[in-house]
Amino acid sequence: MHAYFLGKDPDSQEGQSPTLFATNRTDRVTYIAQGWKVTDPQALADVGPVPDHETLIEIPEDVLKMYARRYLEEQS
Repeated sequence: MHAYFLGKDPDSQEGQSPTLFATNRTDRVTYIAQGWKVTDPQALADVGPVPDHETLIEIPEDVLKMYARRYLEEQS
């Protein structure tokens, strides 16, 4: 599997950017998100148990808009 850069948070500092990647998986469409690890106790309590092989990340809305733009481009 390869990951392809879609974009990064335009408001983040160099090297600290939440980033979104698309993959080339053939069995399903997937994305890889790089973001801030969620450590806030209230947010973790709100979400509930997370399996050991997973983690929660926080990413800015602007990064999600990169996904929306790509999705809309593919639909046209």
